[in-house]
Amino acid sequence: MALTDTACKNAKCPDGKARERYTDSGGLYLEVQPSGAKHWRWKYRFAGKEKRLALGTYPAVTLAQARRARDEARDLLKAGTDPVQEKKDAKLARRLALGTTFEAVSRQWFEHWKGPKSPRHADYVLRRLEADVFPVLGAKPIGEITAPPASGHGQAHRGPRRPGHRQAQPADLRPGLPLCGGPRCDRAQPGG
Repeated sequence: MALTDTACKNAKCPDGKARERYTDSGGLYLEVQPSGAKHWRWKYRFAGKEKRLALGTYPAVTLAQARRARDEARDLLKAGTDPVQEKKDAKLARRLALGTTFEAVSRQWFEHWKGPKSPRHADYVLRRLEADVFPVLGAKPIGEITAPPASGHGQAHRGPRRPGHRQAQPADLRPGLPLCGGPRCDRAQPGG
């Protein structure tokens, strides 16, 4: 007999039992534990073995949602894919996508690398990564990053390399400096 929403609300596990299962249809059932937790499960067979797929907890996942999830999993099974393995693969892909951005990998590398370095130098390297590299590449997945062109890729958004230092210019083009570079200079100095 198919479950109803009222039956799901009132489902309880009898004393002395490890769990009670309330069946719906097509292998879907609500498993109730002595603690009162209610879990949706779908029982199916794949490659000759009995398997179970967790579909969520009641009441966060309603009876109608559990039935839809069962139907989607059944479609996967008809296509020859194991729904449990598909769920594991999707979970792994999400975890890898979150943990393999350039910034995440760089911060892991930094924690390993900074060990024997002086705190001042380690802090300087981290600040350079945060100022120059993470704004440009930080959110990109590590697998999508290729070699940058040799035209100062990471410096486009910043000024001089070292704050407080002027960019190198030829001595005779710097305003306010003498045209002569030393005591043996034979050129006349302005005002002299």
